Amino acid sequence: MHSHVQPGGMQRRLLWGLLLTGTTFFAELIGGLVTGSLALLSDAAHVFLDMFALGLAYGALRLSARPASERFTYGLHRTQVLAALVNGAMLALVAVGIVREAIVRLSDPRPILAGPMVAIALVGLTVNLAVAFLLRAHDKHDLGVHSAFLHVLGDALGSLGTIAAGAVILLTGWTPADAVASLAIAVVIMIGAGRVLRRSLRVLAEGVPEDISIRDVAGAMQAVPGVVGVHDLHVWAVAPGYAALSAHVVLGDQTISTAEQVMTELRRVLHDKFSIEHTTLQVECAPCPPGSAACPGADCGFDASALGT
Repeated sequence: MHSHVQPGGMQRRLLWGLLLTGTTFFAELIGGLVTGSLALLSDAAHVFLDMFALGLAYGALRLSARPASERFTYGLHRTQVLAALVNGAMLALVAVGIVREAIVRLSDPRPILAGPMVAIALVGLTVNLAVAFLLRAHDKHDLGVHSAFLHVLGDALGSLGTIAAGAVILLTGWTPADAVASLAIAVVIMIGAGRVLRRSLRVLAEGVPEDISIRDVAGAMQAVPGVVGVHDLHVWAVAPGYAALSAHVVLGDQTISTAEQVMTELRRVLHDKFSIEHTTLQVECAPCPPGSAACPGADCGFDASALGT
């Protein structure tokens, strides 16, 4: 796993972010109830999810740092993905709730204390920018921390929307601006939720990582001198930034020492070109027939023979 910030340093940043967002949440919750602003309450809900995201990212970061064991041979890297999945699901649910309430408010506008609403939103925006600064060096391969970072950026946009709505109400008295801003906040939340859910589900479904083409991997492997063919090829992510590969490699009839040289070159190519460090390669003198014990057929992976030679 690659990171520009040491795990301990990132954990401290997450804890500081949790403290700041917790303070903002209570301020916006009380402010929203006092002023009657749905936009402020919507922003408070998003801040609560920021707290939840930061807490999950912190816990996942601690768990993923644990070494592999007899029970978890890959370690606990996927706790980051599970945290992000829960995160994204809660974001989507909150966005739906905000949309429903905004529609009600549009049909039945309520009086709003725009001055305090803007003041509290300004405090929220300041805190959001401070937390974003703390997490600016986050590792994009760490999906838990990255999702928390996206939460904070989305919440900063939500604060801007609340400030804009308050300004409109102060200048024109048009209170539906509050509900309109809430709808905009819900859209931002939903976009972030969709992005996090898509990335999380791709990892959990053991899909090929987004930045890797399995055809390119197969082509690069077949281009290594001594490789006759590649089949039953699988590429998946244990966690974002931690790609794994398994494949059957046909080398023809060679000495063990020559085959080992080819294997070493294959691992170098996979590491340098695709950042794949965990590889499991089965050497064959001829392709195993489909349906055999070595290649059952139904769950065999990509067959590079389809690429030609």
